[in-house]
Amino acid sequence: MVLCQAPYTINLSGCKNRGRILAPNDSQRKLIAKQVAHKTTFRPCMLQFLSVALPVPIRDTFTYRHSHSDPHNPRAEHGIKVCPPTIGARVRVPFGRRELIGIITAVETTCDIPNEKLKDILEIIDDTALIPEELLSLCIWASSYYHHSLGEALSAATPQRFRDGKAPTTAKAYIHTQEGKGLPENGLARAKKQQDIHQHLLKHKSLADSDLGLHDFSKATIKALMEKNIITSRALDPELDKSAAEPSDILRESAKPPNDEQSKALTTIRYHEYNCYLLQGTTGSGKTEVYLQTIARILQAGQQALVLIPEIGLSPQTIARFRERFNTPIVELHSNIAEGLRAQNWQDAKSGKAKIIIGTRLASLTPFRDLGIIIIDEEHDQSYKQQDGFKYSARDLCIYRAHTQNIPIILGSATPSLESLHNANTGKYKKLVMRQRAGSAKPPAITIIDLKNQRTESGLSQQSLEHIHRTIKQNEQALIFLNRRGYAPVLVCHSCGWNAQCQSCDAQMTLHQQPRHLLCHYCERRKPIPNSCPNCGHFELQTSGYGTEQLEKTLSALFPQTEVIRVDRDSTQRKNSFEQKLQIATENKACIFVGTQMLAKGHHLPNLTLVIVLDADQGLMSPDFRGLEMMGQLITQVAGRAGRENKLGHVLVQSHRPDHPLLNLLLDQGYNSYAKQLLHIRQSALLPPFQYAATFKAESKRAESCIEFLNIVRASLQGAGASELLKTIGPIPASQEKINNKYRYSYSVFCPSRQRLQNILAKAIKEIDQLALSKRTRWSLTVDPSSL
Repeated sequence: MVLCQAPYTINLSGCKNRGRILAPNDSQRKLIAKQVAHKTTFRPCMLQFLSVALPVPIRDTFTYRHSHSDPHNPRAEHGIKVCPPTIGARVRVPFGRRELIGIITAVETTCDIPNEKLKDILEIIDDTALIPEELLSLCIWASSYYHHSLGEALSAATPQRFRDGKAPTTAKAYIHTQEGKGLPENGLARAKKQQDIHQHLLKHKSLADSDLGLHDFSKATIKALMEKNIITSRALDPELDKSAAEPSDILRESAKPPNDEQSKALTTIRYHEYNCYLLQGTTGSGKTEVYLQTIARILQAGQQALVLIPEIGLSPQTIARFRERFNTPIVELHSNIAEGLRAQNWQDAKSGKAKIIIGTRLASLTPFRDLGIIIIDEEHDQSYKQQDGFKYSARDLCIYRAHTQNIPIILGSATPSLESLHNANTGKYKKLVMRQRAGSAKPPAITIIDLKNQRTESGLSQQSLEHIHRTIKQNEQALIFLNRRGYAPVLVCHSCGWNAQCQSCDAQMTLHQQPRHLLCHYCERRKPIPNSCPNCGHFELQTSGYGTEQLEKTLSALFPQTEVIRVDRDSTQRKNSFEQKLQIATENKACIFVGTQMLAKGHHLPNLTLVIVLDADQGLMSPDFRGLEMMGQLITQVAGRAGRENKLGHVLVQSHRPDHPLLNLLLDQGYNSYAKQLLHIRQSALLPPFQYAATFKAESKRAESCIEFLNIVRASLQGAGASELLKTIGPIPASQEKINNKYRYSYSVFCPSRQRLQNILAKAIKEIDQLALSKRTRWSLTVDPSSL
C-alpha cells in the first residue's frame, strides 16, 4: 500500500493491510525512519492544481492536477518531457474524449474541488511562459470586458503552430560554405542579387533569416546560392549574429523637414507616458511622416513600435515605406502570411528582435519585450472590429494596452469615428489637426451630378464620361468607385418577374461573368446561369443594376485604347495580384481604375486626378445607425485619392438626391461639419457614443427559437437590473434575416454608464449560460457593436 504523508510519498508495499490507507503503526514508523535514514524510496512529492484556459466557448477556466516530483518523475521514465508548471506556459490536458492544448493561468497548492473529480494533466509543453505576463493580463481583461472565453481570447493571440502544440521555431542564419569563403568579392557579378548577399556575408560573416527583408534579399536568391553550395544555414546564435542584426544607424534616409502643422503635432506628443492622440489630418496631409518621425524617437530609446493598418492590401506599400526610412528589423503580422513566418515574426516581436511590427487587427494581440508606442492608421475603419469568434475591437484593445503600459498611442484618420471625435471633444483624447496637404498639393474640387432623368452607361452619366475622356487625353488616371462587385446584382425574367433568389438566404444572387455564374454574396452559394426562366420558361432574362464587372466591360468598350483595371475581391484573389495592379498606378500613364472600397483606404496614386463616386445614395438609405457615418467616411476617403501630387484633382459625386441636406453638408463644408451634425443626431436618439451598447445575437433554423431565446435574455437582463437602462431594441430581425438557412435576430441594450452595463451583463450571462435553450441556439454577445 502507499501512504501519503504530505509532502512525501512512502512505498510501504511490503506491509500488512496492503491496499488500504491507514495511520502508520509502530513497525511502519520504524520502516519510515529507516527509509529516511538511507534515502531509498523516500522522495519529495508535490501535488499542484493548475488553472488552464482552453480554446472552448466556455467562460470558465478548468482545474487539473499535477504531481510534480523531481528528479524521479515517473513520466520522465517513459520519455515524456517534465517541466515545472509556469503561468503562461502551454499544457496538454484531457477534455472529454479529446486532448486539448491550453494555457496555464494559475498554479495553486490547494483546491476546493474534491480530488477524485479532477483529472491529471498529460504534459507541460513549455519550459518557460509562451504567453508573457503582460499579454496574459491583456487577454484576461479582454475576455472579461467582451464577456468571452479566456481560452478563445488566448487562442486568437497565438499563432496556429503554437495552438497545435508545436515547439517554437528555431531561427536560422546563413553563412558561407568553404567554397563561398574562397569566392572573390565580385565572383557573382553576373547575378547582382546573389552578389549582394555574398558581399554582405564577406563583411558580416552571417545573415539572419528574419533579416532578409531588412536588406531586401529574397528567399529565391538564398535558395539559388544554397544550390550552388556557396552558402549554408545553421541555427541562429544571438551573440555571433548580433552585430549583423543590429545596425548602428537606425535610419536609412533622413527625415523630411516637417511643415508647421506636422511640427506642432510632433512637439505635442509626449513619450514614456500614456496619452491618446487623435491625429486628424486630411488625406495627403503627411500623417505617415508624423508616424515615421515619432517611431524614430522610440527606436532611439531602444523600444519597439506597433503599427496597425486596416487592410492586408495596405501592407506591401506600408512595409516598403517603413523600410525605406528605417535600417532596423521590421516584420508584418496578418492572416495572409504563411503560418511558419507568422510564428517566427511573433517570436521576434516577443524577444525584442523585431523593432517595428506592422499588421492588421490580429497584431494587436502580439507579445512585446519593450513596447514604446502604438499607432493605429485609419482608426475609424470597421475592419478593426472582429465580427466572429472572439469579438473584440483592436483599436479599443490597444488604447487599454497603451494605458496599462504607460505609453503613447496615436489614432490617425482623415475621417475619425464619432466615438473618437466625442472623446477628443470631452478631453479624453488630445486632438492634433493637420488641414494642409503635404507639398504643393491642393484639395480636389468636388462636383455633385444630379442623375434624375439622365441617360447613363452602366451607371455613368454623360458628364462623367466627358470628364474621363478629358482625363485620359491629358495622360492622367481616373478612379471609378462602386462598392458593388459582380456584373449585376439582379437577374430577372422580363415576362413573369422571376428573379434569381438564393435558396438559403433572404438575398438575390449576383450575376458574375468571369466566370459565368450566379453567386450569393452572403453564403457563397453558386449556381449556373439558367438559359430560360425556371418559372415560366421564357428566354428573355434581363439584368438590373450594375457592378464592377459590368463597369469594367463598358469602359473597355468606350475607351479601347486605355487600360481598364478592376480592383475588387474577385480580381485580386491570386497572390500578389493586388500589388501588381497598384504598381501600374505608379507609372505615369493614362489608365482607368474601377474598384470597391479596397481602393479607398490609404493608397497613394500620384497620377490620379479624377474620382467618380457612383451610387452615393446607398449610405443615405442604410438602416444601420452607423450608415451615415460610414458613407461620409467612404466618400471623403475615396475623394482624397485625387490630386495628391502637383496636379489638381476633381471629384464627381453622382446622386439621385443631390438636394439631401447631409450630402450637401458633407460636400460643401467637409467631414468635420458633417460629423458634428451626426453627433447631434446621435445625442438626440441616445445612441453611441452618448450611450454604451451591447447586442445579443441569436441564430437558428427556426425564427421562433431566436425570438424565444432573446425574450429570455431580456428577462435575465431585467432581473440583473436592466430596468434602469434608458433604451432597449428588440428582438428584431437582422437586415438580412435569413442567411445560409439560419434566421438571425438581435436584442440591444443601452446604458449611460459603461461600468453599470458591464455589471448587468456579467450577472445576466451567468444565468443565460445555464439555460437549456442557450445550448440549442447559437448565440453571441457583442460589446460596443458596430451595428444593431
